[in-house]
Order: sequence, then C-alpha cells, then structure tokens
Amino acid sequence: IGIALYVRIPTCHDKPGTTQIAQLTQQTDSQISMVLPTIHEVDLFRCFCPVFLHSQMLWELVLLGEPLVVMAPSPSESSETVLALVSCISPLKYHSDFRPYFTIHDSEFKEYTTRTQAPPSVILGVTNPFFAKTLQHWPHIIRIGDIKLAGEIPKQVKVKKLKNLKTLDSKPGVYTSYKPFLNRDEDIIKQLQKGVQQKRPSEAQSVILRRYFLELTQSFIIPLERYVASLMPLQKSISPWKSPPQLRQFLPEEFMKTLEKAGPQLTSRLKGDWRGLYRHFLKSPNFDGWFRTRRKEMTQKLEALHLEALCEEDLLLWIQKHTEVETVDLVLKLKSKLLQAHQEHLPVKPGTMEKLRTHIDAIILALPEDLQGILLKTGTE
Repeated sequence: IGIALYVRIPTCHDKPGTTQIAQLTQQTDSQISMVLPTIHEVDLFRCFCPVFLHSQMLWELVLLGEPLVVMAPSPSESSETVLALVSCISPLKYHSDFRPYFTIHDSEFKEYTTRTQAPPSVILGVTNPFFAKTLQHWPHIIRIGDIKLAGEIPKQVKVKKLKNLKTLDSKPGVYTSYKPFLNRDEDIIKQLQKGVQQKRPSEAQSVILRRYFLELTQSFIIPLERYVASLMPLQKSISPWKSPPQLRQFLPEEFMKTLEKAGPQLTSRLKGDWRGLYRHFLKSPNFDGWFRTRRKEMTQKLEALHLEALCEEDLLLWIQKHTEVETVDLVLKLKSKLLQAHQEHLPVKPGTMEKLRTHIDAIILALPEDLQGILLKTGTE
C-alpha cells in the first residue's frame, strides 16, 4: 500500500544497546521508507510497575546471573517481564539462559524442578500454578498479578521470605532472602511515583527507568573496561617478525585495587558494597561472557596491528637476505594472515588488505617460475 518497511532482525553478534540502522540505498518518490530499529521492545515501566520499588535489587539479581522465576497470570505477562529483566542490564549482554514462557512440557523441566542440585543460572517465566509447588526451592521468585496501568500505582508487592510461599494462594510479591549490595536509590522511586501521580504516559516512565538502568550498568562496567584496556600490550611491543604479543591476564585482586581511585563512585552517587557486588559478578556467567567478548576484540586488534606492521616493512629487501625456503614460508604465513583478516573481519586500516596482496604478489614474482605456479594456487581465498 505504498509503504516500504525495512526491517533488520538482530543477530547474536549485535552488541546490546546499539541499533544498527539498515542502509536505505534505493528510495523512489512513490515510497515512504520507514526503519524499524527493533521488532518488539517491551514497555519496561509497565513490566516493572508492580515491583518497581525493588527494581534496583532485581537489576543486581540479573547482573549476577541469579536463578529467577517470574510467576505471572498469562504467557504475555510472563514473557514481557522476563524480557524486561534481561534488558535491564543493557548495554551488558545477558549471557545465561532465559525462557520467557516455560511450561511443564519443556525438555529441561526435570532438570529445573529437581531439588537434588542447585537451580541453574536462568530466568524462567511461568504461568502454571503447579510451578508454585515444584519451584519452591528456587532462591528468587517474583509473583505478579494482572498488569494494569491506571492513574495510580498498583499496590507495591513486598519482599518476603521464601518460607511464606504457599502452594496456590500466594499473594503477589518478591520472595527472596537476597540482601542487595547497593543502597536503594530513593530519587528514582520518587521520580516514578511523581510521574504516576501526574499521569505521565507509560512510555515516558519507561524512558526514565531505562536511562536509570543504563547509567547504573555503565557506572558498574566502566571500571572493568578501564582495567581490561590496561591489559593490552603497548603498540611499540608489536614486531612484524614475531608473533603478536599476548594480553596480560585478568587478575581479580589487581582489579579490586583499582576501585579505590577509579571505581564506580566517579560516575554514580549510589553508596553500598560495590566491592562485594564486583566479587560476585566476577564469578558469574555474565562476566565470563563479557570478558570473552572483550578478549576476542582485543586479540583481533593485536592481530590487525601486527598485520599493519608487516605491511610497512620492505619485504622485497627482506627476501634478498633470506633463503628460498624462508621466503616460501613467509608467503604462506602472509596468505594465512590475509585469510584470517578476511574471515574474522579484523579491524585493519583501509587499504591494508590490498597492500598485503600487493606484497604477496611481488614476493611470488621474485621467486623461480616453478615455485610461482605452486604458490599462486596455495592458500587462495
């Protein structure tokens, strides 16, 4: 009907919190082009509304990858609440499993309901009252009633001890013995309460809450980013004739020492046991996933710098001083590096790949003809 929708479905390689806009190459006058940054973004405030007094505690539980169950009246409410929880630690990616709508027919049903081992790091959304009995041993349970948004705040559910969770007649609430590491931020609560009294739209409340979570996560992650950046070897230590240097090891105690001068207090006014929160986080799947991603990015950066250093060398002069065998070995190594750069999309400067291809061709042409024929066929992309 005259409207073209360009939709880019996010992939597992996307960084949370970044929206990659599709490039619109063709656009005629008869088309109105629209870009949808995401297929479905949950209404954060609507999901957190019954429990927003505890939203900061829930942020901690998600950050630490704690086992969490959401018991809701309908699949849509359970799904939206689970997705809201997973997205609340953005731009950090949630690296554990999450099931927006988990049923008794799921293959992991036995594994998740057994009492013989501790519950895994997963967020489950359920609606079947049967789960109130079978998941009683889980450490953190959120029970929500019908999500409604009128002009008043729904009655805020309290944090209750797990022993109060009866099988079927439990009232809405957050059932946990967890003691938050950070003191509660009263300012955000007042801001959201004021918004409800003034009948501020739910979308506007969601923007406030999302920004609050984003700032909280960034305050938490910046000291880690700063420390990890210090593990990178100096650029001058990169030699074209040696393998790229390794990253220094992540040492938890060394990191903890950096918090005194460059901790979250630089960007967050929140007080509390930040150190305790970091200690728990360093043992969580979210840290493991985050650090693996950062380490891969930094290793690729080192590979790219090494490749650029090789391109700056006078390789034709080098082969004059070395044997044919060493020259053939160099060509094979350069071809392997070129293939790696292509496959892994290494962050090299523009023109580097072309420069390297020119180097390889020049070296091959400097070799005897029989070797040229073999090398031109070997290791091509």
